[in-house]
Amino acid sequence: MTFARNHGWLGGPIADLPTPFDADNQLDLAAFARLCERQTTAGATALLVGETMGEMPTLSADEHDTLVRTAVATSRGRIRIIAGAGSNATAPAIALAQRAEQAGADAILSVVPYYNKPTQAGIAAHFRALAAATSLPIIVHDAPGRTMRPLADDTLVQLAESAQFIGLCDGSGDIARPLRLRGRLPNDFRLLSGHAGTEMPFLFYAGDGSISAIAGAAPALMREMHLACAQREVIEATELMDRLAPLQATLARDATPASLKYALSLLQLSPPRLRLPMVELGSKEKAAVAEAMAIALGP
Repeated sequence: MTFARNHGWLGGPIADLPTPFDADNQLDLAAFARLCERQTTAGATALLVGETMGEMPTLSADEHDTLVRTAVATSRGRIRIIAGAGSNATAPAIALAQRAEQAGADAILSVVPYYNKPTQAGIAAHFRALAAATSLPIIVHDAPGRTMRPLADDTLVQLAESAQFIGLCDGSGDIARPLRLRGRLPNDFRLLSGHAGTEMPFLFYAGDGSISAIAGAAPALMREMHLACAQREVIEATELMDRLAPLQATLARDATPASLKYALSLLQLSPPRLRLPMVELGSKEKAAVAEAMAIALGP
């Protein structure tokens, strides 16, 4: 299959959506559809389902399919749907990618294999096998804090020689990486921040957008901040980021979907329930999230 490099939609704030669960620990699809619609109304060009904030390791393959199909049905073509399709083994990652394609996803986001600590040659072979097994565009997710194995710049450049690889979600926190990579990658290869603490400088340093939990909680405000960065309005972008900073801090301290889910429950959009081994926040942490949401969105 021939892939065209025309992925302007892959930019701005892209929410890593959580997966709502009902009182019986089953998918709450009505709540999930509300979250998808909220992103569309806020002007997002894409959303991510079934990945880090979506509690992907706790989902069955059928549940993951259902989330993708629900997002596709809710979007009605107004927004692109990116499905999480990562694993620490290549065969399961391929199966997820193929099922996501059948469910109607527009692209997949696949993380560097975790726990096994593959070499760079193994990482490259993994992603090439994934590409050979699906016709969907692929966004590579580099999250060394979770995978314990970084994706080397040279490995990414090699993968990007194939037009099927359309972007990088960079969770390394290296704000100089976009400048370092931009001249080595195709013009339309998209660089997305996956590290909330360094998102604004990443955007100023030739980044195209972000995939983030914060966009799930405050999509309109995040869109304003991204537009200010794109227009090089430093003061406005800084003021917006200051409003978002307490929320970013609570999400970063938690490092699971618990804070995001509680924030959304305050807006009566989604229940705060999680699946084990993740649990809901304690009272002190809930108070911090409520305060952060009030600063970001108002009381």
